[in-house]
Amino acid sequence: MDKVNKIIDKYKGKKSALIGILQDIQTEYNYLPKEALIHLSKSLDVSLIRIYGIATFYKSFSLKPRGKHLISVCLGTACHVRGAVRVLEKVERSLNIKPGQTTKNLMFTLETVNCLGACALGPLMVVDGKYFGKMASAKVDKILKAYKDNEENLRGKRGQATF
Repeated sequence: MDKVNKIIDKYKGKKSALIGILQDIQTEYNYLPKEALIHLSKSLDVSLIRIYGIATFYKSFSLKPRGKHLISVCLGTACHVRGAVRVLEKVERSLNIKPGQTTKNLMFTLETVNCLGACALGPLMVVDGKYFGKMASAKVDKILKAYKDNEENLRGKRGQATF
């Protein structure tokens, strides 16, 4: 809980900073671990129910481990009519996961969204905030491979085993 304590200290233990603290915990762990929420509740003297309510209200928070890379496929009307469902199905097949799930190696989490506000680029897929417009199912594997290769390169540079 040292990391959680450092985050709490960064906000001087202020209850009013609860959302910021939760965001930083999520950034640190890529989700909100149960143990961290319990510790936060005790440290700030805020009920666990209140913390859980905030964590489940905002879609950006996750109580389940998420992948290092977050993939969002837009299923809004403009993207849908341009083939977003085929793109989504290709991502599902390539990663062997459904929306809301994470790959076993914690590399990717897949989600769908109703609109990303870039309808002219549809169908649209976003990976870690990077927009891939005018998507086609044929482009999916190339994009996923680039993220996998980048991870392998980073691991190789650290002297760790690659996947």
